Amino acid sequence: MLERDFTASAPNRVWVADLTRIVTGEGVLWLASVRDAFSNRVVGWATDPRATTALVLTALNHALRSRALRPGQLIFHSDKGAQYTALRFTQRLVDAGVAPSTGSTGDSYDNALAENLWSTIKIELLHWPGTTFATRREAEHALIRYLDGWYNPRRIQARLGGLSPDEYEDNYRHAQPDADR
Repeated sequence: MLERDFTASAPNRVWVADLTRIVTGEGVLWLASVRDAFSNRVVGWATDPRATTALVLTALNHALRSRALRPGQLIFHSDKGAQYTALRFTQRLVDAGVAPSTGSTGDSYDNALAENLWSTIKIELLHWPGTTFATRREAEHALIRYLDGWYNPRRIQARLGGLSPDEYEDNYRHAQPDADR
């Protein structure tokens, strides 16, 4: 549905999602995220030792609970991974009034905004010199500090006019008439 156009005129119009793996001393920890294309804000995320449909559903449900959505307004875009094309997942989107969208198979450019988040996290957190995680729990705590304590509230972004995702959305909300807040 998006045709590689990851722009949105307001929050909760386009979300992008993907999952990636984080290596720890205990083994792999999978991270699933949901990112709002309007502000780049990570609106939902979850971790698990396995890359399952339950993992991506947890991230989606967190996003759905954290945002005020109007049915029929949101497009949810992901790759064609088995987790995102599973009946349970697509039914959850339909039940929430969300339109599913997927890119073509094996083309990372079709989910570039989600892939961009992985690049940022890997550069700024995971591959920072001296960073290793002995346990999955240690990696989860680092993700909490990074995503909820740094990335959303404080990490400035050029595309957002030098604002963080939270600041960008706050500015948008304050500019809306009272009825739309």
